[in-house]
Amino acid sequence: MSMSLKVDQMPNLDEFRLRHFVERMVGEGEVVVVDTPVDLVDVAARLDGTEKAVLLRQVGPEKAQLVGGITGSRARIAKAFGVEPAELLTEVNRRLGEPQDLVEIESEDAPVHEVVQTGSEIDLTKLPVHLQHELDGAPYISASLDYVINPATGWTNNGVRRLMLRGKTETGIDLVAPSDLKAIYERCVSSGERLPIAFAVGSHPCDHLAAVMRMPVDELPLVARLRGATLPVVKCITSAIRVPADVEYVIEGYLDEHGHAEPEGPYGEFLGYYGVVKSNPVFHCTAITRRKDALFQTSTISGEHIGWTDTTQLNAIRAEVTVWRALQTAVREPVGINITTSSGGSFNVRVSLRQRMPGEARNAIAAVMGSLANAKHIFVVDPDIDIFDDAQMDWALATRFQADRDLVVESGFRALPLDPSLNGKRVGAKAGFDLTLPFGERGLAQTVPQTIISGQKTHDSVEAALAEKPKSFGELMVATGSRDGREIVRALEMLRTAGRLDRVENGRYVISSE
Repeated sequence: MSMSLKVDQMPNLDEFRLRHFVERMVGEGEVVVVDTPVDLVDVAARLDGTEKAVLLRQVGPEKAQLVGGITGSRARIAKAFGVEPAELLTEVNRRLGEPQDLVEIESEDAPVHEVVQTGSEIDLTKLPVHLQHELDGAPYISASLDYVINPATGWTNNGVRRLMLRGKTETGIDLVAPSDLKAIYERCVSSGERLPIAFAVGSHPCDHLAAVMRMPVDELPLVARLRGATLPVVKCITSAIRVPADVEYVIEGYLDEHGHAEPEGPYGEFLGYYGVVKSNPVFHCTAITRRKDALFQTSTISGEHIGWTDTTQLNAIRAEVTVWRALQTAVREPVGINITTSSGGSFNVRVSLRQRMPGEARNAIAAVMGSLANAKHIFVVDPDIDIFDDAQMDWALATRFQADRDLVVESGFRALPLDPSLNGKRVGAKAGFDLTLPFGERGLAQTVPQTIISGQKTHDSVEAALAEKPKSFGELMVATGSRDGREIVRALEMLRTAGRLDRVENGRYVISSE
């Protein structure tokens, strides 16, 4: 929805500004700051292989300011939502269920319209756009969030699209993969019409997460929901598209009516391999607007450390939302989800659940296979396994899994063509690993040892404690208030010498019957 504003109703136009979030992260030690000049050719190397984001204060001959990798960690994304990493999925789901308002403001009040360039002033090559990977087809604008109006519904569609520089006013755009934008564009091509589109560059992490969501809704209000606040929007200078008024840059223009006609790529993709050259549309720029002190943003996408990239972190959270909804209908008590970023934020899915009925682990495997197209390997564990701990997951695989009993393999699923193991095929297999303990009562052999011994004293002697019921050595220490344990050994020895001590099957001590 939109509404007119009075002066005293003007929303805070800096609350969700990227620059302010970056400055906050600098203060919390989450951002590496480089004050010395950096050539564009060196930007990618500065961003690669660091879990922290990087703020470059003097990039290229224009001495532009650039930040990269700001959403390259779950911890920073969680900070953007005001929660701890373990609470992020819950918070995202909560916000998705709470509608927020849109307020349209005038162009003169919009920070992103402080500087407006049109006509001969447009020059995309003066932006701090850098070559991200050695064999890329050209420098790419990688943190660009697209906004387009679907002519069929009037809704705003929002996504993430990379832009390959072709000149001062032209870029390539990747529209090969199935998407709402691809469908909208191809309908325009079929009727010989251009498609107006706008790209925000320099957006708050909440906006980035909204952009990767796949939901059949008007996606401009979706941005407001994930912010958890009223969203100020402004109409573009050269089209009727409304965009967030508080972003750093907006690049306006259109996709031409000629279809997938020009080569785009290659490009280092999010799975850590190159994507090939593709035939794609051409984007024509009609305006560049920005804040006076605009902060340019680049997203880390590929390389040798994909677990720390913006793309995989955002992919993982988006996929976790999808899987969580499926699990809620498939099992009674899902506990948690972790889709590993080292697998591209999509391929390897870890699910924690508390089984209430036999077979729920298999239900969970089936639900994930069916709900998430890119899910390739699904690991289901009991709540005692920390799904964010690689060592615990490895232990569960080693000790709770038998391949002939607990492996579920299904084939013929639509697969991601970027997966090189497919060898060019478009369908592949999925595997489920049931790493849960057998349903029902668990004996000593299935019990995980604990090191903490604590509790309230209940008896004055070992004999009195055992007279109540059989107890383990640790339970005897608690029952008698022992902080040493050696006196328990001596008391047990006396009972054994007197012929009054026995052990039951689970190892607990018991007063023997006469």
